[in-house]
Amino acid sequence: MNYVSLFLITTLFVAAVAIDKEPKQKKTIIGNPHLITWKNEHIEQEYLGQCDIVMVQDADFADEGLGLDIHIRTKIVRDWSYIRSVAIKIGNDVLEIQGSPNPNDQESHYWFNNKYQGEVEAIAGFPVMISKPTEYQRQYIIDLDSKYPGKGITIALFREFVRFNLNGDESVFGNTVGLLGDYKTGKKLSRDGASELNDIGDLGDEWQVLPGEPRLFHEVAHPQFPENCIRSENTRGDHRPESEVSFEQAESACSSSLADDPQAIQTCISYVLAAQDLGMVGDVLVMKLYHPELLL
Repeated sequence: MNYVSLFLITTLFVAAVAIDKEPKQKKTIIGNPHLITWKNEHIEQEYLGQCDIVMVQDADFADEGLGLDIHIRTKIVRDWSYIRSVAIKIGNDVLEIQGSPNPNDQESHYWFNNKYQGEVEAIAGFPVMISKPTEYQRQYIIDLDSKYPGKGITIALFREFVRFNLNGDESVFGNTVGLLGDYKTGKKLSRDGASELNDIGDLGDEWQVLPGEPRLFHEVAHPQFPENCIRSENTRGDHRPESEVSFEQAESACSSSLADDPQAIQTCISYVLAAQDLGMVGDVLVMKLYHPELLL
């Protein structure tokens, strides 16, 4: 049985868990600092540059021609890029979600069919539930149970960081293509379905949203095809520019507070560098104590 759980952020974060049939193997997809393909290979998201990218696409989703499109919008900050927002389209409905770097901002930043904080009870007939677990968290659950028992999509936000889980097996996501690769083979394929792309910048360029594909975000952001994705300093291979919080400072602060948990340290460093805020160390410590699932 294939189990997939995909998780995303805005500085954004994506993770997925899958268990293959033969052999049985658990895969974890984590974005910020990296995404992981269906084959359990890392994609360093800092190299993606800036543009709108097709993360997942399946024209025949739900066997009724509803279709599933998940797009991410990446943005460059200093020398690396992060996922700024995510938009999910099922049928004719679109749910776009974005976090906020402002620690005092407790608003839920989402658009339903281009209307800010529009009333949303279901997307293409699949129930949507919105909750606020804590002061800085938001959770959106798309329940696919009516078509795929026990399956669903969960989007969890912590400040600007947005994670989402795609909870489903091959019957749900087996026909998907996009940045995460081919579900069945795990290969990072180009749009022709045959050529493999190993350069992360080239992979992002290949899956940049094209004019013939749905525009899911409520506003247009630069660049749009035919302009290429803007490459980050890391993608171009240049030296890292000076920043207010260095990698060494982030590593020292995170290691001191989370010395017993390498995964939490890695996540902590990414958050601190993305926000350029050493105060994020405390936020990660809170997540570790009360919501460890966010650090998987």
